[in-house]
Amino acid sequence: MLEQKDEQLLIDLTSARGVPGNEEVREVFKTYAKDYADEIIFDGLGSVIAKHGQDENSPRIFISGHMDEVGFMVTKITEKGFIEFQTLGGWWSQVMLAQQVEIKTREGKLIHGVIGCKPPHVLSVEARNKPYDIKDMFIDVGGSSEEEVKSWGVRPGDMITPYIEYKRLNDSKFLLAKAWDNRVGTAVALRVLENLAKDGHPNQLFAGSDVMEEVGLRGARTSTYLANPEIAFALDTGTAGDTPGMTPKEADSVLGKGPQILIFDASMVPHKKLLNFVTDVAEELEIPFQYTVIAGGGTDAGQMHLTRQGIPSLAITVPVRYLHSHTSVIHEDDYLNTVKLVTEVVRRLDRTTVDQILSY
Repeated sequence: MLEQKDEQLLIDLTSARGVPGNEEVREVFKTYAKDYADEIIFDGLGSVIAKHGQDENSPRIFISGHMDEVGFMVTKITEKGFIEFQTLGGWWSQVMLAQQVEIKTREGKLIHGVIGCKPPHVLSVEARNKPYDIKDMFIDVGGSSEEEVKSWGVRPGDMITPYIEYKRLNDSKFLLAKAWDNRVGTAVALRVLENLAKDGHPNQLFAGSDVMEEVGLRGARTSTYLANPEIAFALDTGTAGDTPGMTPKEADSVLGKGPQILIFDASMVPHKKLLNFVTDVAEELEIPFQYTVIAGGGTDAGQMHLTRQGIPSLAITVPVRYLHSHTSVIHEDDYLNTVKLVTEVVRRLDRTTVDQILSY
């Protein structure tokens, strides 16, 4: 089972709000990182990096999650006090209706609401049999007019996040929360930083969390440029294939069977020698892992590997059920084994090993 401090980290990270461009999660990261970092630095967009290790001749290793979650932005308050919104990140309309949300105003006030639409009773049979269009949805905050809702401090551009409380599902190892994508990757980066700061490592470690991944891997481009690493790892989430209805081809990742190592995704073909190095470490130490292909998505490694002169990169991900929804689920063993694997990989990336990986 998770230690209490690990579980509290996960609670703090998933409870924080942070849509692309409004990532308040940065404050949680700074709080947890400050005792283990030699310095904490930021790129111009707000990505945060905790550095540990001062030997300038040691290799520069970058490990990073992303701190933003899929969410929404207020675009308009209607005459009758309903909220029109813009999605931030990829949403499937069928997981949105009747879900609760919170709007955070500039002054910090939280406005509770629910996503609504026309009742199905007034829709045609044809319309009821189709997914409801996101552009026709709205948020009901219990206001009676535009003036009333404005008086609460709501204005266009305000952040809207899913509303849900972290739960351990029935004393199991399955953990329910919003925003596992990608607060769990951020948690991994923080725990690896702590492990290596305490036990030692042969490199300059840059442990970070990027902004705006969900809208095009934007923060990874700027944070990787700032860190200027020789090797980089994106710590993210991947789809689980262990729920009813999945075909054998789709069911290649199972919760509880270890981190996923991406051998291909839509944003990157991983560096072969780095991939082999990581899987060799996992096999030597008997850390369970799963090979994964994500043909329809990418991770921050897609930008990491294209930065500056090209950075050998790899994505290591935690499998998640019900990604990009209010209610996603992970298995705690996958989180713990991802921390263990990344810790041991970074610990072994000394100058000789990095030079061998970079040698052509």
